[in-house]
Amino acid sequence: MSVLLSIVMPAYNEEECIEVVVGNWMALLDQHFQPQGETRLVVVNDGSKDRTGLILDGIKDRYPRLVVVHQLNGGHGNAVVHAYRKAVELDSEYVFQTDSDDQFVPQDLLRLWEKRKESDFILGYRQVRHDAPFRLFVTKVLQASLFAIYGTFISDSNIPFRLIKGDFLKKLLAQLPHPVPFAPNIFLAVMAKKSGQNLLDLPITHKERATGEVSIKKMKLLKVCWQSFKELAQFRLELNDKIRAIKRPQPTVSQPARID
Repeated sequence: MSVLLSIVMPAYNEEECIEVVVGNWMALLDQHFQPQGETRLVVVNDGSKDRTGLILDGIKDRYPRLVVVHQLNGGHGNAVVHAYRKAVELDSEYVFQTDSDDQFVPQDLLRLWEKRKESDFILGYRQVRHDAPFRLFVTKVLQASLFAIYGTFISDSNIPFRLIKGDFLKKLLAQLPHPVPFAPNIFLAVMAKKSGQNLLDLPITHKERATGEVSIKKMKLLKVCWQSFKELAQFRLELNDKIRAIKRPQPTVSQPARID
């Protein structure tokens, strides 16, 4: 059975807020997406060292639409891709990705949902971003890097608040580099933009982080930014072939002749 919408999120060491976050997203589904069989919330526990996994397992019976996936720690990007692939396995018509740190407002999904017929790949945009100044600086550097490497501007290319048509996501995932890059959402956004999608960049609310702590601090952030820059530069050499593959029409499946 196909699913109208799958919400996917990675989770790592979010024991202080994961139950609240799941409850908030479930409340949105209950209010705006019925019947229950048409939606799922897929949470990928990325080898959390705290009680995140235990809490998720403990609330599964409370929420029939909750799908919990446990994996060894592979990093945020790896968990995001794992969640996307799980949504594709569920034959989801639409896939929405967000994070589990309680910095986004579930109601803002409806802004993207209203525009779903206008694009196969829609991004939110944090007009006011509640992050440390250093992270904001890195975002500006990323914007400049994407423009320099790809000649394109994307307001918030790595934002974990995006709505993607399921069949389009399947095409994008097939063209994602191997091994999975540190920030796969950037690559997906670039491929979507270059393939002709209007990303829309709809303004959404970003809240200050109230629990837990950011896992990537200054020096590590600099290191992974350099890693991402090198991955993006290398990917530029492959981009044209990737875009042609994405634009290639899906083969039609012929139906057997009917004999009356």
